[in-house]
Order: sequence, then C-alpha cells, then structure tokens
Amino acid sequence: LISACSASSSEKPVFSSCFSVNFDHFQILRAIGKGSFGKVCIVQKRDTEKMYAMKYMNKQQCVERDEVRNVFRELEILQDLEHVFLVNLWYSFQDEEDMFMVVDLLLGGDLRYHLQQNVQFTEETVRLYICEMALALDYLRSRRIIHRDVKPDNILLDEQGHAHLSDFNIATIIRDGERATALAGTKPYMAPEIFHSFVSGGTGYSFEVDWWSMGVMAYELLRGWKPYDIHSSNPVESLVQLFSTVSVQYAPAWSQGMVRLLRKLLTVSPEHRFSSLTDIQASPYLADILWDELRQKKVEPGFVPNKGRLHCDPTFELEEMILESRPLHKKKKRLAKNKSRDNSKDSSQSENDYLQECLEAIQQDFVIFNREKLKRSQDPDALGRGLSAPEAPEEAELDTDPELESSHFHMCSSVCPSAGSS
Repeated sequence: LISACSASSSEKPVFSSCFSVNFDHFQILRAIGKGSFGKVCIVQKRDTEKMYAMKYMNKQQCVERDEVRNVFRELEILQDLEHVFLVNLWYSFQDEEDMFMVVDLLLGGDLRYHLQQNVQFTEETVRLYICEMALALDYLRSRRIIHRDVKPDNILLDEQGHAHLSDFNIATIIRDGERATALAGTKPYMAPEIFHSFVSGGTGYSFEVDWWSMGVMAYELLRGWKPYDIHSSNPVESLVQLFSTVSVQYAPAWSQGMVRLLRKLLTVSPEHRFSSLTDIQASPYLADILWDELRQKKVEPGFVPNKGRLHCDPTFELEEMILESRPLHKKKKRLAKNKSRDNSKDSSQSENDYLQECLEAIQQDFVIFNREKLKRSQDPDALGRGLSAPEAPEEAELDTDPELESSHFHMCSSVCPSAGSS
C-alpha cells in the first residue's frame, strides 16, 4: 500500500514549475518515521524523479496540541536557510487535512539510531561531526538563529556519512541585543544558563547553548552515555545545583586533544565556552582540518552507514498501513468523499466553532514555498546547464519545557528497491 514504487513512465505527469507544488506532484514510497503530531515518508517528485523526505502534520491535531505556532516558526526559519550541513526545506504546501514540508532525504539514519545499534564511533569520526556541525552552527548564528535542540536524534547522516542538522521546530530567532529566555530543549542536552535563566531570571541566553549541546552529543557518541546524569523528570532547580557540584569524567583512552576540546565545549560559563567557528578553528587538535575541503564534503567520514540496511524502525510502515485511521495513500479518495458529503453537523457548538476558526486561520496564513521555483527564477539558465540544488538536494518563544525525546521526526530511511535513484 505505502510502497507504491512501480509507476509506468507513460503514466507519469509532467508539472510546470510555474505552478505551486501540491500532494499530487509526489509519489509516496514508504513511511519512515513519526512524531507526536506528524509523520514522515519517502516520496518521489513525479516530474524530476528526485527523492525527498516529506513531513506531514495533521492540522486538527496541531490545533489541539497547540503546535501550530511551532510549525509556522519552523517554516519561517527553514525558508530562509540553505546549507550543506543542514536538512534543507524544498517545498511547503497544504490541503484540507495536513500541512506538508518536503525536505532533503538523508539515507544514513540519525545518530541516535546508530547509538542504539551499538556503533562504536571513533575519535576521528566524532571530530569530523564536530567540525561539520560547527560550520552549520556558525551559519545559523550568521542568520541570528538558536537551534535549541542539538542532539543525536537531530543529526542525520547522508549515504557517505556526513552529518546534517535537522528539526527547527523549537528554534528561535534573536535580533541584535536580544536574549532568549524560554525553557526550551531536551533536558540532558540543555546548557546550564537555560536552567539558570528560568530559575533566577537574569539576562537569558544566546547562541552558546547550541555549542554546549554539541559537546554533550560528542561526549555521548564517544562514550555511550552523557556527561551528566540528567533525565526529563529532574526538577530544574536541582539541575542548576548539579552543574556547580558535579564534574565531567573523561575517558583515559581519549586523546588529550579531544579532552581539551570537549572541556571547552562543556564549560559551564558561556563566556568562556567555545561557541564560534573561530574558537573551533583555533583548537590545536583541529589544526590539520582542511576547512574548504570540509565544506565541499571532500573529507571522507570514518563511519559510513551500511547501504544495504534500513536505518530506522521498520514498524513505521506497518503502523501506517494497519493502524492509521487516515492513511496518506488514501488521502485523495478521502478528500473527494468529504467534499461530496453534505455536511449537516451542528456548527453552533463553541468548541467546533473555535476549531473551525483555527483551521481557517491556518489555511489563510500558511506560507507556500518552492525552492526549485525560486532557484529557477534566480537563474533562468539553470535547467539548461543541469544545475541542481545542493546535495541531497525545526519571534515567539516557547514558554514551557517541551520534552522532545520522542516527539521529533527522524528521517532515517531506505528507498524501496524498485524506486529510481535521485
């Protein structure tokens, strides 16, 4: 049902780039992930045959869970970003039921999956991830963006093993002189100043929090557990005390260079923490890094995901086929049936009225995006030269603490064998 991979080329429609992209422009190949209010599947664009990951979020569920603001903010941020070590947005569109975001397809799985598979990451591999993420975070800083949820779950690998940062749905944009203040992130990866700001007020926090998170992630990849024993249930007040009393233990087998780098990333005081590309490049441990080659993905990763394996939980597809009450592959028939049905429901109930108002607001305010069309408008000769987008081609802040360990999308994937390559 989901793996609809066999489509005759004679039946393949051709869509002009001057029209907005919609659900019919894509062929669904397989379901590969889900979050608390949305799911992810692999799709193929019918005219170009390029493969993407498509997130789709049910509008009514987003309203009921107060997630519309997060979705809109993620769209606002991603539409203005493009970087070799990010998971880039290509298209956004909507229909009556869902909001859609079509993004880069990364076939190597996320780092959380590989940790769970007991992959032993070498220092050289982790060092490359730090450098690639440093370039991504430096780019985000240049766009005034704090990601606020850097962790293994949100680092996706391509087929060659290069790292890409995903999921901007709790990211925030801060203007010159501003500071963020919301308690936002996943507790084990959140920087001390976030908790301190929540408990005692003060000046808030800034870009440095993402570099702390990167340090926690690098430590975890090397050792298999995090530097601090922090769980989602820990009271915030106790965590403020924890950072001032517990010191990080580094493995004796690690090189002194790696230990020094991790110490600078895991410095409790943000003023003394490594928190810029300049800081990273100044580290003697990284003196031999060829940064221009790194930007072009010419540095070979130490860990390359097995191309013959599915790098995510295969039950996602079964759940979509068997348990989902509104499966994506039956959307077209379902929407046509809804349109033809005489809706005689009592609309006087205030709850229904409120929901309908929210859905109408989403319909009106949702921003459609088409990076392919944008590139062609910027460079009309791109098609003739065969120009494509970069390889493979988540301000309002949260006022609560979203525990996102299981709520994010993870675009780990394996294209079904009969599908064409991108």
